[in-house]
Amino acid sequence: MTIPDLPAAARNDLDVGLRALHLDAALAEPLTRYLTLLLRWNAAYNLTAIRDPREMVAKHLLDSLAMAPFVADLSTLADLGTGAGLPGIPLAIATPGLQVALVESNGKKARFMREVLRTLGLGNAEVAESRIEALDRPGQFAAITARALATLPQILALGGHLLAPNGVLLAMKGARPDDEIAALPTGWALGAIHPLTVPGLGADRHLVVVGRAKSAIV
Repeated sequence: MTIPDLPAAARNDLDVGLRALHLDAALAEPLTRYLTLLLRWNAAYNLTAIRDPREMVAKHLLDSLAMAPFVADLSTLADLGTGAGLPGIPLAIATPGLQVALVESNGKKARFMREVLRTLGLGNAEVAESRIEALDRPGQFAAITARALATLPQILALGGHLLAPNGVLLAMKGARPDDEIAALPTGWALGAIHPLTVPGLGADRHLVVVGRAKSAIV
């Protein structure tokens, strides 16, 4: 299948963004292939409400990649309610040593992600077509993540069972979610809050790290 080139302005935004995030410029090629597939499928299947390629670069690719330093040393990651594969697919592209499970119950989104993995030859990612709470892989992940899915307590209620004993939730949030942190359920504790700078995105972004109360990682 021939995949059209990304518009020049969007490709430039991606190149500039990768430099700003101190990531390898060679990542632009597979990320571009992923984004052009997303643009093509989105026209027919409405996988994401964002349709402008430049907006997709900032709000999808670079926003996802802003958390790359925090998964660099992990072995396994479950991306919960990943939708079209965000942030899991960009993180898998940027971190070859990381095994990523893309957890999504929507069939058309799961089919899209399988096509992405096949087209890119992305062997360190898999699609888990399942509801989060029904995924029967207890304790198998060093980290779980979620982007615009739910509150911190809700994410833990749905997917906390997937975490290894010392595993952590890496939650992508906008403004500091102090109310959500205050409502963390018994047995869970805040490990850290990392402000993130996303190239091309002026909005607040924070990565919130939560672990089990006796093993929260800072």
